Amino acid sequence: MDIRLHKNATTTPARRFHIQSLPLSVAKLAAKLGVLEDTIRRWRGHDSVEDRPHTAHRLQTMVVRKFIHEGMSRSALHCLLVRHGVFC
Repeated sequence: MDIRLHKNATTTPARRFHIQSLPLSVAKLAAKLGVLEDTIRRWRGHDSVEDRPHTAHRLQTMVVRKFIHEGMSRSALHCLLVRHGVFC
């Protein structure tokens, strides 16, 4: 089975399932697994154990690259908009 984790992930899907299914307190479970309490709270609030995609939901730069200039970066677009007073 090919597991694709986020590069900063501290838990695997199996550990996340463990987090979601055990009735231990947040502090006890964090100490047992060696992760932060925030990690326990975060995964207890999720419906699944898979990583979500970390790309933007709306890729604004695709429009710029398609209609203005193919090689324009986000920072170049920002500079262009500031220079023309559209974005401050």
